Amino acid sequence: MGKISPVSAKYIIHSTIEIDGVVDKPDVIGAIFGQTEGLLGADLELRELQRSGRIGRIEVNVDTRTGKTKGEIIVPSSLDKAETVIIAAAFEIIQRIGPCNAKILVQKIEDVRVSKRAFVVERAKELLKHLIDTTMPDSQELADEVAQSVRIMEIQEYGQDRLPAGPGIDESEEIIIVEGRADVVAMLKHGIKNVIAMNGSSVPQTIIELSRKKEVTVFVDGDRGGLLNIKELLQVASVDYVTKAPDGKEVEELTKKEIHQALRARVTAEQAKHELPKFEARENGQSSYREPSRTGVDRTFLNQSQPRRPPIRDQRDMRGDARDMRADTRGEQTMRPKRVVKISDLEKSKFKTMLEDLIGTRGAYILDEKLNILGKVPMTELASTVKSLGTGVYALIFDGIIENELIHVAEDSNIRHLIGMDCPGNPQTRVNILTAEELA
Repeated sequence: MGKISPVSAKYIIHSTIEIDGVVDKPDVIGAIFGQTEGLLGADLELRELQRSGRIGRIEVNVDTRTGKTKGEIIVPSSLDKAETVIIAAAFEIIQRIGPCNAKILVQKIEDVRVSKRAFVVERAKELLKHLIDTTMPDSQELADEVAQSVRIMEIQEYGQDRLPAGPGIDESEEIIIVEGRADVVAMLKHGIKNVIAMNGSSVPQTIIELSRKKEVTVFVDGDRGGLLNIKELLQVASVDYVTKAPDGKEVEELTKKEIHQALRARVTAEQAKHELPKFEARENGQSSYREPSRTGVDRTFLNQSQPRRPPIRDQRDMRGDARDMRADTRGEQTMRPKRVVKISDLEKSKFKTMLEDLIGTRGAYILDEKLNILGKVPMTELASTVKSLGTGVYALIFDGIIENELIHVAEDSNIRHLIGMDCPGNPQTRVNILTAEELA
């Protein structure tokens, strides 16, 4: 009798058998061949299929307990799917084995190829992992690995306090103060070498002395500890600029892009000092809420962690509407006609370039009629600066939203152009208003 190789089997029929009595394996196999003989026709005769190797050896495993026999029947098949299920169904017609009642039930038909395919996939994963681990890296990977190792090796101990620092501290006119050694490593990894760490919560004397000689930017983690470090540095050192990581992140976790964004968004020490009391009041549960901008973007340095409300209309707009309504009832015309001012291609190009330079800085350019920059000021000081200048200002370009208050200041100072990131609504004014979208 021929045998089918387990390698060539495509399906395996798994069946259970229950017999009310005691029988042996040959009795079960004989019943299968005998009771299915002639049932399915000559092409599916079980004996012929086994002789030709299309049905493998029938394995019967039985166990007899308390006068009853239970077990399983396993049949490998190289027939196609339809023929295999027909053979499997034929087993279930067997109701007696010898003198005993019996019941055969097909539990499943296993596709051997699925198991083989799963094995192939898992083995391929193992081989690929081994190949990646042992294959020689390309030249770029080697260069990156060497460059990163060199940058980490560049960490030095600086000053009497032996602070972790990059190699560019002495020759650079600007330095960046971070909190710890891991922050220095992260900065060196991304090519920033003029960095030094406080290495603790207290400000070392080395930092204080350096701050008197260099232009200092403080770069701290986006948590309460970072803000406390800012407060202490502002008190004992000569700090020029301040910035921080996004809320909940540490400097060592930032990507190269996030580090550069944070450094571009730095603010002056004076502005940071102005905002610190507001933050402390909020931390103590006092009311110090500042209404967010109507675009939903909060550009205030210390207000990144402040809980936000849904945007609402500016109360100044509401008061302005009320004044307009009262004026209308008196027959007065309070709405000023908007004068459309055409700008040249040169002006448009310069305005666009300057506005792009200001993105992320929260700063503003003040221009004269020749488009020369009279000065650059923080957004928080723009209105007061324009009022103090009085006349001679041709245009204001700033990283912020064009609010009604600034429009009124521009009108009073006869400013011709206001260029900002966005302008909610359609304010009626003689000042020409341009946004980033209109300049694009």
